[in-house]
Amino acid sequence: MARRFLVIHGPNLNMLGKREVGIYGGKSIERINDEVAAEAATLEVEIEFFQSNSEGELVGAVQGCRQRTDGIVLNAGAYTHYSIALRDAIAAAEVPTVEVHISNIYKRESFRHTSVIAPVCIGQICGLGSLGYVLALRALLEERLDPWLP
Repeated sequence: MARRFLVIHGPNLNMLGKREVGIYGGKSIERINDEVAAEAATLEVEIEFFQSNSEGELVGAVQGCRQRTDGIVLNAGAYTHYSIALRDAIAAAEVPTVEVHISNIYKRESFRHTSVIAPVCIGQICGLGSLGYVLALRALLEERLDPWLP
């Protein structure tokens, strides 16, 4: 059976390519998804995509991954910095999760330097643009990174 992964895009990521191009680049969310899907095909894994601007919907998507997917690539957008609900959902899902950010959050405003979800993720990739999503997918395939393996 092929391994399954979910890419979750948080708030405002549906506006990629249209907003703050100097920070986030000119690629649309559809183009990023196409790049990740192409990589998934070469790795022979199944990939799904989900985007929401709603914290509750993101929490539901993460919870729905428990025992259904092998990993999550998550760009939580602004929820990264304050959503305890999303952090708790990641912890409860017990699905390896890689936090991704297109921009380097540590070169931006100080409030963006804190990630409340990082402690429950297996890793964080930021500042590498859309390549971060592809690298996160590859990282999830490295079973030695999976903290839930016996």
